[in-house]
Amino acid sequence: MQRDCALDREGYRPNVGIILINKENKVFWGKRVREQSWQFPQGGIKPSESPETAMFRELFEEVGLLPEHVKILGRTRDWLRYDVPTHWVKREWRGAYRGQKQIWFLLRLVGRDNDVFLRATQQPEFDAWRWTDYWYPIDEVIEFKKIVYERALTELSRFIPNMESMGEYLGRILEERKTHHKSI
Repeated sequence: MQRDCALDREGYRPNVGIILINKENKVFWGKRVREQSWQFPQGGIKPSESPETAMFRELFEEVGLLPEHVKILGRTRDWLRYDVPTHWVKREWRGAYRGQKQIWFLLRLVGRDNDVFLRATQQPEFDAWRWTDYWYPIDEVIEFKKIVYERALTELSRFIPNMESMGEYLGRILEERKTHHKSI
């Protein structure tokens, strides 16, 4: 956790989350460096930054994309919060730090896939990435982030014409699994 991002009175660090979609409405899904965990790009808001400024900085630092590579489709109306389990919090922050409060942005990639450059900075966040179904990350992200992911994806889905609902997605996946299981 960087010390250049202040905590609010309740112990939450201001943060931005980024949902990047392509032309097929698939989402960017990044694998954290040297881990088997996947997540959306996210990062702290510095005291001198607006959420949008922080989002563009994080987008470049984590994904290598510039403002001209994306179009902002929407953002969450309010902060979405999650608590970080105590055993994940550095000792010196325990008692003060509770978790993250995030403004989420929905971006459409208007550039090309090869504009993504995970090594844009000295300390990359991700070492692999892929496009995946819009609702897929909810079941795949680490447990304590699931509710925020569901809320962000649900709120921002209204900015995508003809986007299937989470219920429609789950129904489709269940049907595909039944069909696949029958063919084995």
